[in-house]
Amino acid sequence: LTYVRSGAARGLAFGKTSDTAARLVEVTPVLFLCEKSDISPKTIYKNSEWVDPGRIGEKEYSVPQLGELYGDVASYLYILKTSIGQEQNVAKEIRARLSGTGSLEDVQNEIFSVLQPHHMKGYVFVEASAKHHVEKLIGRTGMSTTPMKNCRKVLDGESPLETVLPYLEPKAATAGIEEGCIVEITGGAFRGQSARVARVTESKEEVTVELYDALVPVALTVRADQVRVTQRVE
Repeated sequence: LTYVRSGAARGLAFGKTSDTAARLVEVTPVLFLCEKSDISPKTIYKNSEWVDPGRIGEKEYSVPQLGELYGDVASYLYILKTSIGQEQNVAKEIRARLSGTGSLEDVQNEIFSVLQPHHMKGYVFVEASAKHHVEKLIGRTGMSTTPMKNCRKVLDGESPLETVLPYLEPKAATAGIEEGCIVEITGGAFRGQSARVARVTESKEEVTVELYDALVPVALTVRADQVRVTQRVE
């Protein structure tokens, strides 16, 4: 285990029943990183459970504050809605604000990372301890921060990892392209032409195509990101 950080102790009530009063115990949340997914509870610990951070609010604990302890030391993923084509500029502006001084100094330790997947249009992911820190960062709450240009809002709720991770994994440019597919060439001298895929070279992320309407078959090798599939192989 690798120690990351600790949060402030909270007084939590344990053991309350119809016959006995609860006893107040100070509990300090501690965040560790582990390279393994299998955990074996030992000594005073009886069990363990992996919970998607985005689903913690849906869990019912015997001590409700246990869910809040997670936010004291760890983080959630929030999604920002941006103008199409301005995702990279918004991500750069967020990083610039986090590296500056002034009214945003109090949220700098609450924002942990900014993710801008190149294949996603109109969205930027922010890892933070709570939503209100992100809203302050982009100037959507309070009066001390200028509203960030091209950044519309923070979507409601924490984003479950199971929903977000597929979008964060880079996809090969050849994904979804098969031999025999009809494609439209979207770049280069033959832009707008229809062609049939003759070969897919995944290692180079290239496709060899034959112009669909050419009188004489012409084979072209183009980058896979310069074609758009219009008809798939049945």
